[in-house]
Amino acid sequence: MVKNFGDDEQRIHDTAASHEQEMMDAEKAVKRNPHPDFEKVQASRPEWDESIQWEFIKTKSPEWKLGSGGNDGGESLKKKHIEINPYEEGRPAIFNYKLLISSIVPRPIGFLSTRSEDGTSTNLAPFSYTQVINHDPPIFTVGFAGGYTSAKDTLTNLLATRQCTINIVSEHFIEAANATSINAPYGISEWAISGLHPAPCTTVSCSRVKEAVFAVEGHLMKTEEFESRVTPGKKTGVLALIEGTRFWVREDAVNAERSLVDPAVLRPVSRMGGITYGRTGPGYEIPRPDFGKMREEGRLVDGLVKAKTEEQ
Repeated sequence: MVKNFGDDEQRIHDTAASHEQEMMDAEKAVKRNPHPDFEKVQASRPEWDESIQWEFIKTKSPEWKLGSGGNDGGESLKKKHIEINPYEEGRPAIFNYKLLISSIVPRPIGFLSTRSEDGTSTNLAPFSYTQVINHDPPIFTVGFAGGYTSAKDTLTNLLATRQCTINIVSEHFIEAANATSINAPYGISEWAISGLHPAPCTTVSCSRVKEAVFAVEGHLMKTEEFESRVTPGKKTGVLALIEGTRFWVREDAVNAERSLVDPAVLRPVSRMGGITYGRTGPGYEIPRPDFGKMREEGRLVDGLVKAKTEEQ
């Protein structure tokens, strides 16, 4: 059946279609995928190695002592740096985007699930501008590209309902999670495209991802919109502060007191630059130093304890 739009509905439909086209055009401009024929490049690479498991290893320099500086023998001090002004005349803002997502790594992936205000539509999408910034109360930040007027489905739903779930992406469903970043028109189900399964929540109406080892139910606290320094008036991003109201963790991944998640079970995936993801391989532990104890043990040798200078 063909739906007949009224004037107001038609304007809303046209605006949504325009925003979708803008988002598609913006993605093309980013040129995130550097490979003209990715499948050919993929075929030339080594197979996935399932034998790589989480384990603890020693640090690179177990014998490192206070005051020793880097553990590379001073090699990094021989390298030169270049200064980059993010607002340099002629420098496209997209260069800053590519620079930042390739250098601020690895980044956790916030896999957000939301539902529309009328409950008829859902959305599932990954966001690598995600971080936990407080524990009491549990507060998370998520960054969205574009302003309020050009909001994608996730932000639109979050603003309307003030609810979401944040799911942590693991190796066993990375392909499915990536598939939800497809630039499908509004109303198309990312759940169906990805093959992932929704699971019920307690404090929010949207679903969490059943495949996720760890997930958070969240309520929106506040948002802030950012404006371009290069193009005054252009809105370039929105920051959302989200309070966690429930945690969901797989039974085999958490300890008895429900305070630690096992990375060997979580197998978290991180976001790098471009279209690159990262595995979480071997880890190492480094105790936080205690000034008093170090002094008692004589490890703060003469010359190390001195007042700060202007250069420091």
